[in-house]
Amino acid sequence: MTGEALPSLDTVYYFDQLIDHDDPSLGTFQQRYWMSYNYYQPGGPILLMNAGEQDASGHIGYLTTTTITGYLAEKLNGTVVLLEHRFFGQSNPYPDLTTESLRVLTIQQAIDDHEYFVKNVQLPMPGGDQLGPDKAPWILFGGSYPGALTSYTMYNKPGLFAAGYASSAVVEATSDFWNYYEPIREYMPQNCSADVEAAIAYVDEVLQSGNATAIQALKENFGLGELTHDDDFEWALATVIQTWQDLYLSSGRGQTFNKFCLSIASKDGEIAGPEGWGAEHAISAWGSFYLDGPFLPSRCGSIYDSDAGRAACFNTYNPYAYTATNVNNWARSWMWLLCNEFGFWQVGAPATSPALVSSLLTPAYWERQCTYYFPEVFSSPPDTAAAASRTNQKYGGWNVSTERLIFLNGARDPWREVTVAAAASPNHGSDLQPHLLGDGYHCSDMLISEGNLSTLVNAEQQQSLQYFAQWLADWKPTA
Repeated sequence: MTGEALPSLDTVYYFDQLIDHDDPSLGTFQQRYWMSYNYYQPGGPILLMNAGEQDASGHIGYLTTTTITGYLAEKLNGTVVLLEHRFFGQSNPYPDLTTESLRVLTIQQAIDDHEYFVKNVQLPMPGGDQLGPDKAPWILFGGSYPGALTSYTMYNKPGLFAAGYASSAVVEATSDFWNYYEPIREYMPQNCSADVEAAIAYVDEVLQSGNATAIQALKENFGLGELTHDDDFEWALATVIQTWQDLYLSSGRGQTFNKFCLSIASKDGEIAGPEGWGAEHAISAWGSFYLDGPFLPSRCGSIYDSDAGRAACFNTYNPYAYTATNVNNWARSWMWLLCNEFGFWQVGAPATSPALVSSLLTPAYWERQCTYYFPEVFSSPPDTAAAASRTNQKYGGWNVSTERLIFLNGARDPWREVTVAAAASPNHGSDLQPHLLGDGYHCSDMLISEGNLSTLVNAEQQQSLQYFAQWLADWKPTA
């Protein structure tokens, strides 16, 4: 639209959202959102993106053409709306994150938020009170958990949205998510994977030996001698592998994971061949990377050199560390969803499979922490396998036939095996449910810069535009 001064993109708007969709008498809370109608023309779509498990104020870039939502809004003459998820950021039904408050943090409540928002919001733009889903086409967007929420919403509320865009959508809940590490193992440098596998096999052998002296020496090699519990030590080793999720196609050698692999692969000025250098060198180099490099200080922050030391950084056995109930604590809100509905515990591979993390790291390690976070609800560790199964049954998991829903994934995404791109997924898509696969990482397709670096990611982005243009041309108002 032209001829008027448009609001700043960081302008915050508030919507009176129901606290509990099952009991509207409880009233409303203020749910934050941001929007841009820079490219809107009458008849254009409303692109709604849920920011998911984080403070949405850091994601107003999704209102701009540097991201897929802004890019498509420009091409389709649409408006972009960025919505903050309940219990994240400053969109809180209650002033705290106690278990009593969190009872209304569920997948279903988040889905119902979408419906109540699109049916009742009066967007602060010309004609914004005439843009309900019966009068204007709404497209729901999300990446990762919000990508799954896009699929869940369209499955649970058929016909509400004209179309959907689900990037790296983690639709298939599981408690035993050992294959989080499989795309990493497949795509990391082969010399690095060989040495990490050799090192982890050695770590498991020592930890299972029962030799207290050898176990303590092993922990001290990594600067983690203060860790009492072996599973905390195993997780401390896994955290560097997890930095793969921070990679983009544009990431250089200075990114943590790449620096780690370079340190493992280097020996006496030479780089290992695909077979690596072996466990002895890998254990030594990995230990030096933790001790002498920036990893532990950056991972542990201010407590690294405190009296509590590194034990406090990785110790999960202190129940008092879980008691903070202040709002805008994304980790607590997210853990509530994991303990109650998802699982998604990133654990070691079966003993018969090559592994980048210890096979002794199991779902029980995480389920125990649910009892520390939420003792009023979990007097014993929850059965998250059963919870994940219920979620898949209720919202379709892999097995959705929803039409005009695009699933986009990256081959290098560590979450790939719980998306429809998983090797085990029986759903291979259709003309009205396209499954697009690029060579990117987690949610790479949502960034236009990633498409500029990859013809495959760019193809995902351009095909999405073509599908939406076609579907919008067929859309008719029902009002």
